[in-house]
Amino acid sequence: MEEQEIGIVGHFFGKISVGMIKLSGALKVGDTIHIKGKQADFSQEVESMRIEFDNVTEAKEGDKVGIKVVQPLHANDKVYKVIA
Repeated sequence: MEEQEIGIVGHFFGKISVGMIKLSGALKVGDTIHIKGKQADFSQEVESMRIEFDNVTEAKEGDKVGIKVVQPLHANDKVYKVIA
């Protein structure tokens, strides 16, 4: 599977398991992402995204989105979109 880097983790909210990701590429609900870092290395489907307090179905380069994740993240973990 091919992957394209589309962002970097800016912050992780542990109590609610949400990562704030600064996007360098487009992302949509339903896309599969792969997160790689010092302690993180997992893939998951994007089930929902938020910008500020609004639910969105897609985001573009430059947006900061909140995504619920299945494992803890750390600042500067890299986010890749899996391209089938």
